[in-house]
Amino acid sequence: MLTQGTNNGGLTGIGYNVTSFSVDLDNGNLSLVNSNASTCPGATASNPFPCGPPLDILLDPTGASAFVLNQGVPCPEVFSQGAWVCQSGSNAPIAPTIYPYTVNSDGSLSAPGTAVTWTCPAGVTPCTYNDSAVAMVRDAGGQFLFVIDQGSYPWPGTGNPPVYSTCPHPPSGTTDVCPSISVFTINSSTLTLASGSPFYLSKVPTALAPIAFTPASGSAQEILFVTNNHDICTTGCSPLNNDNTVSVYTVSSSGVLTEQANSPYAIAATDPISIFPVNTTIAGQNVGGLFVYVGNEDPNGGHIYPFQVCTVVNNGGCTSTDVQNNLLTPLATCPQGVCTNVPPTNVGQDPVQMLVDPTNNFLYELNEGSNQISAFRITTTTGTLSALSPATQPTGTQPVSMAMHPSVNNTGQFLYVSNAVSGNITGFTLSTTSGAMSALSPVIAPASPSGIAVH
Repeated sequence: MLTQGTNNGGLTGIGYNVTSFSVDLDNGNLSLVNSNASTCPGATASNPFPCGPPLDILLDPTGASAFVLNQGVPCPEVFSQGAWVCQSGSNAPIAPTIYPYTVNSDGSLSAPGTAVTWTCPAGVTPCTYNDSAVAMVRDAGGQFLFVIDQGSYPWPGTGNPPVYSTCPHPPSGTTDVCPSISVFTINSSTLTLASGSPFYLSKVPTALAPIAFTPASGSAQEILFVTNNHDICTTGCSPLNNDNTVSVYTVSSSGVLTEQANSPYAIAATDPISIFPVNTTIAGQNVGGLFVYVGNEDPNGGHIYPFQVCTVVNNGGCTSTDVQNNLLTPLATCPQGVCTNVPPTNVGQDPVQMLVDPTNNFLYELNEGSNQISAFRITTTTGTLSALSPATQPTGTQPVSMAMHPSVNNTGQFLYVSNAVSGNITGFTLSTTSGAMSALSPVIAPASPSGIAVH
């Protein structure tokens, strides 16, 4: 399934929709099912995009329900008479939304359910707030859906001179909305906002990824990693308005977030834009670890920075307190007792997304700026990355999202990429033994495809 930018939607030349394809499980080829499910009901000729562009689509683990995240329409603002105000004549602001769907037996979608909003104070109707969604993910078990929002722009606590209160706090008006993380519990196609959400932030988040794991000694837990690239404050920022960090939160059984003691972590990567945790620990053995990979954009090309989470006492010098706090440290090698950080891995420009195969042996990374996928083998005992052969494969123009279909009868795994500018889907067959990528024939998609999900 693929979210897309522009299609008729019942109105000539306007409307946002979801396109469904069927997957041939023998060879990975795609066939169009339909493209009729609207991501934003209520479009009119005078207001064709009342929800903002659709950013992403997710399926629950059974493939029975789908969720589409709409960015919202933040208010175009100008600085006038000492304050930031909406430009006259703007239809904004419109808050972000998530629309739920039921997946029909042929892979098409039902009509969208009731829009879910989360950025407005209780009782505020209609929900028209200057906020902008960034991304959403769900955990592997399908219990929770996580969303990050960048808040209003200019962000509270910024401006020249500063005219807003510092974060975190609930919105006090349409132009005073803090960045946030929101957690929803998933029950079939119903989303329920967890207690404590939205969790307001003093930093602008760029990417997020959850993982559930069980330490060698301890009970199962879930943690959420969030990258940040901008600090929100009026004084004392050093450097001013620059924050290259990773925040780490525990997720309770009911979806409540608690930031860990050492969070946020300053990282060497400037402008981190993607993050992905991988657990290579073998059940019942003290082998492997919990590794976290952070992608950053750089004018000279992107990088992947490797980190390790303390999950075992004395592994990498971790103390019991470090394990309790899920301490995040740069990945290091310690030959003859002298430890040095593992250098970042060079990749293409704008590494916007990462994922792994079901065995956690191979990492695939999508480069939006250089139109390619990079592929690596993960050394499961140490977390280091080594390039596959071929190391990269070309995609269409401006790839923005990818999704993997797992192995079927050992015939291979299939990886699909949505390409926003070239308007197509690039497919690959992945070897289950070597991880190597083999290109499939591209498939034409409706205009401006964005998020993609497969089941």
